[in-house]
Amino acid sequence: MKPWVRNSAVALSGIAVAVGAAYYWLIVESRMPAHTQYALNMPQIRRLAASMPGEKPTAVEVERIALFRFPATAVVAGDGWRTSDLPVYSYRIAYPSTSIIVDTALSKELGGDNLLKFDAEAYARMQKAMSQASVILITHEHVDHIGGLTSHPGLSALMHAVQLNRQQFLHPEAMAPAKFPEHALDGYAPIEYENYRTVAPGVVLIKAPGHTPGSQMVFVATEDGKELLFIGDVAWHFRNIAVQRERARLVTWLFLGEDRDAVFGELAALGRLHAAEPAIRIVPGHDGVVVDALIADGSLKSGFTSSSE
Repeated sequence: MKPWVRNSAVALSGIAVAVGAAYYWLIVESRMPAHTQYALNMPQIRRLAASMPGEKPTAVEVERIALFRFPATAVVAGDGWRTSDLPVYSYRIAYPSTSIIVDTALSKELGGDNLLKFDAEAYARMQKAMSQASVILITHEHVDHIGGLTSHPGLSALMHAVQLNRQQFLHPEAMAPAKFPEHALDGYAPIEYENYRTVAPGVVLIKAPGHTPGSQMVFVATEDGKELLFIGDVAWHFRNIAVQRERARLVTWLFLGEDRDAVFGELAALGRLHAAEPAIRIVPGHDGVVVDALIADGSLKSGFTSSSE
């Protein structure tokens, strides 16, 4: 064999090994770290949910507003290149005379060409419900959760109800391409808490940084005894919890800027919680199968109702 042929073969083999290693590292590898620190103290969370006087929520409603579609390995590393649906939701926690909105989806303009579907009627119902809510909560800063708020035409009249946490307030860059209008947050005081915070009877915020600096979960205990845990984008699908695997590193490092170790800790805690208390309905950020099942069993009600109805 001529030297140049041998050298070329060696070089090509080295390139193939490097490409294969990079592919595995960026697309497939997703092992849980040996030690994780995050924990969910459910006795304390339940005490806080019961600590505020008043009736607990009578229902939790959901609107499916938009749809993205990503490769499955972007959702759960190593799951291949078939497409996986990521619906975009907003939730309304209903009380007899008031309501809380959790996440506000995004407008069609903010979604742009990345959206496969957009339900303008659902979005309009959500906008109306936001105007009637006493509290508006965002699980985290990303556009598909906060965009409906930042682009609301009556934003100034909503700000009394908006409860951004301090990290959400301090990281507007995470909202891009969404952004609050100039001066909209002038004088705004974000909420601050250590681990947990009661915001209404039956509703507790749970700090969960990692996917974004301001990520938080929302625990809801309803009047009829149901318990739901809205985890935002700690997991896009419940499969992340079931198999204890993160999104592909290409997505989390290069596009999302996640703290992977923190998210892994939260996935581990959610896995332990589901094993110990399967009756708690864990609601990932974009899992249509889970949401449809919760609608079917009555844990969620499809469609927002007006507080005046």
